[in-house]
Amino acid sequence: MAGTVQVTDSTFLEVISSDKPVLVDFWATWCGPCRMMAPVLEEVAKEHADKLVVAKLDVDENPQTASQFGIMSIPTLVLFQNGKATKQIVGFRPKADLVHQLSDVLS
Repeated sequence: MAGTVQVTDSTFLEVISSDKPVLVDFWATWCGPCRMMAPVLEEVAKEHADKLVVAKLDVDENPQTASQFGIMSIPTLVLFQNGKATKQIVGFRPKADLVHQLSDVLS
C-alpha cells in the first residue's frame, strides 16, 4: 500500500514524469485546510495506488516549483499526465468530491 510521496524542487520533474497520472498537493505546514486535506489524500493515494501517484510539495520549502505553476492559494492540487498539468483543484475537497473530480484517471 503506497501513500503520498514527498516532492521537492529538485525531485519534481522526476516525480511528474511517472507513467501514471500524478496529483501534486501544493501545501504548507501552517495551512489549516491543507492539514484537513492530508488524510483525504493519504486515503486516495492508498486506495488508488495502481492508477495514481499522490505527491506533496511544501510551498514554503520549495518556492521555485510553486512559483513556476502560479500557485497563489493553498491547498492547490494539480493533476499531471505525461508530465503536463491537466487539471487544477483549489481549496479543501471532501474525499467523495475529490474522487469524482479525478474519475477520468481513476476509472
